[in-house]
Amino acid sequence: MTNKQKEKLTNRLKEIHNLLNQKDRSKINSSDLISEMTEIEFKLNKQNINITLKGDYKYYWANQCSEFTKHLLNFGYGHISKQEIKEKGVCFNKYSINNGYNQYCNDIKRFNSKEEMLGFVKGYNEAINNSKKVA
Repeated sequence: MTNKQKEKLTNRLKEIHNLLNQKDRSKINSSDLISEMTEIEFKLNKQNINITLKGDYKYYWANQCSEFTKHLLNFGYGHISKQEIKEKGVCFNKYSINNGYNQYCNDIKRFNSKEEMLGFVKGYNEAINNSKKVA
């Protein structure tokens, strides 16, 4: 996805939020706007995910991966600094999370399956979010 496409989607997302926050929503179809908003958020969240996400939980997992990426940008991960993550990015593959744009880049963490990788991402996010509540 190009920066121009991301900007266009982000702007549309802001428009939808503004429409939904209006006091008089009698002339808009909230259901359609919420569906469109969900699809736009999914497209933005899955841009660095190189695995198939399908079914009812695809939105959830795309959001979890996006949140994980934000945490890595804030804290880094083990041997990879947050500066390296900012420069090269993060991508999610079937058997690994990598610092770069594909599965052949520097490994952040390796897994035996997609499900194991997604479980790790969810657990990592929960640990970070819970540590913020305690602090």
